[in-house]
Amino acid sequence: MRTAGWWIMTSLALLVAAYAFALVALPSFRPELVQVHFQQRPLLVLAHFLGGGIAMAIGAFQLHAGLRSRFLSTHRWLGRIYIAAVLAGGTAGLVLAINSTAGPVAQWGFGLLAVAWLASTFNAYRHIRDRNFEQHRAWMIRSYALTLAAVTLRIYLPASMIAALPMGTAYSAIAWLCWVPNLLVAEWFVRSRSISPAPSR
Repeated sequence: MRTAGWWIMTSLALLVAAYAFALVALPSFRPELVQVHFQQRPLLVLAHFLGGGIAMAIGAFQLHAGLRSRFLSTHRWLGRIYIAAVLAGGTAGLVLAINSTAGPVAQWGFGLLAVAWLASTFNAYRHIRDRNFEQHRAWMIRSYALTLAAVTLRIYLPASMIAALPMGTAYSAIAWLCWVPNLLVAEWFVRSRSISPAPSR
């Protein structure tokens, strides 16, 4: 079951990462709303899509214990790339959220997602610098759960359209639903696997 779950998670992450890269590389592929964002804030949108796509593509392989133990040097270098990708994608995402026209509920939802994404990744980096491997792994699980908000977002959006929900209301709710449940599941996983929560500093 754990192997099947990892394959499902990784396949979805790679699909959404490929979609993000396609939006960057192929202007004709962009939906109208994405095209407007590219026109208004091209560098921010580029950093958000590329950073998020790279983090999604790398993160799943970083969490695979077998790959991590067999290719430790590669794991370290990919970890550095992951951190840089989250820094770019999260910072750009925070600025985009603050300037969003979707209303305060969506602004707060996506803004706090960006802050939590950056903070959890920073904690993972801090713990590996201290050689606290258990806490590094715990915070990386939280970080990647937030990275996967891009996947759950793209599940909820078409689902809300199929359900014929008002887009404004649905989008505000999805700004929170795309990441809060992910983080709760990650926290349950961390605690159930005896990966103790990080001590306060």
